[in-house]
Amino acid sequence: MKARGGPGIAVIVSTYERPDALDAVLRSLAKQTYRAFEAVVADDGSGPDTRELVARHVEESNLELRFVRQEDRGYRLAAIRNRAAAATGQPYLVFLDGDCLVRPDYVERHARLAEPGHFVHGSRVRLDPGLSRFAIARKATAIERWSAVRWLSEWLRGRVDRFTPLLRVPLGPLRRMSPRRWRGVKGCNLALWRSDLLAVNGFDEGFQGWGFEDNDLVVRLIRNGVRRKEGRYAVPVLHLWHKSRPPDPASRERFERRLRSNAVRAEHGIDHYM
Repeated sequence: MKARGGPGIAVIVSTYERPDALDAVLRSLAKQTYRAFEAVVADDGSGPDTRELVARHVEESNLELRFVRQEDRGYRLAAIRNRAAAATGQPYLVFLDGDCLVRPDYVERHARLAEPGHFVHGSRVRLDPGLSRFAIARKATAIERWSAVRWLSEWLRGRVDRFTPLLRVPLGPLRRMSPRRWRGVKGCNLALWRSDLLAVNGFDEGFQGWGFEDNDLVVRLIRNGVRRKEGRYAVPVLHLWHKSRPPDPASRERFERRLRSNAVRAEHGIDHYM
């Protein structure tokens, strides 16, 4: 069911060489209650398995799906997100990582939270390796449909790092309590208006190592008058396990320089795909 007055949405799913996780994510997107959206797989140079997986979903599911890929020249998440955002004409964008499953009302709740002049940052619940393998298995029960009681049980068993993000709490005006706060925002669950993204020239493609491209975008959005709206207790994602990696020192240094500047637009951004 379409949320009343909700916008057309593009869910941009970034991925690299993890088709098993992407398969589970696309399966969760195919079961959404809100239908006025398309999914855009943003592939940072994976091999043919990922393209074949997307083609299979196009054939077998009712998901409106498109595929955007760039050549594998190292970690270029900012660039592939820009390419995907340029490829869609939908007015509202939800950025999602290709290892983050979503619950059936995820897109509908993002549509209800969408508000002019605001971006929305959602939370995540991280799964342990065993539960992640269970979620990925094609014959497994869809864990994104589990009840709160089941998730509480998994948390008590130590299989997820948190339980409270999965609760539904109508925060109302509390969602706007930190309008200029950039800390804590993660690009794995971030929504904003496409026009606001274009106004700051998208993600800064100067970030070519892991980390900080999402923080940089949010800092520039806030400088341009866009305000933060909390998505906690409304739009959590289920983050499949993977090995952690430290932030790239060059990316950290680039972001620290950004904080010392007054820049709003990315020098190397989305404009050259438009």
